[in-house]
Amino acid sequence: MKKYVFIICLIFLGASFAKDEAKSKTYTEKDFLDAVEKEVDSRLERYKPSNLVNLSKEFMKKERTLELRELELQKREESLKASSEDLTTKLKELQVRSGKLLGCLDENDQNQKKRVNHMVDIVSGMRPQNAADVLSVQDVAISVQILGALSPDKVSKIFNSMDKEISARLQKQFMSMKK
Repeated sequence: MKKYVFIICLIFLGASFAKDEAKSKTYTEKDFLDAVEKEVDSRLERYKPSNLVNLSKEFMKKERTLELRELELQKREESLKASSEDLTTKLKELQVRSGKLLGCLDENDQNQKKRVNHMVDIVSGMRPQNAADVLSVQDVAISVQILGALSPDKVSKIFNSMDKEISARLQKQFMSMKK
């Protein structure tokens, strides 16, 4: 026990002595070791059996402080893990919602295509003049989609039956239509 106390004191005292003395003087290694031994002896005299209890209490207090810090670090680590798990859960929920939203958009596009195809079937069964009247008042984008799905003969008859301005505007849109 005395050996360990001596080593610990030697380390603490040597470090503090080296700091104090290094600022003002330069020593040889032998002088340094002699000075450290002298300082250790003088400080060990302070730690007689009654003072060893105080030293032990001080070590225990420092150990308890370190244990409390370790517990605090463990709590922080657990908190970070919980936050990470929460973030992962929210990310997964966001991905699911994003997938549902994209699914809804795809479904909406498919429904719109079905409605346009239905209109194509209806318009293809009409007389050219009636089809021209319907498509003239229809939204330009929808009219162009319907015309794009009809046969060229039917489209030419519909264009010929329309008012010239409306026909020209639809033909322009029809020509720039992206397939």
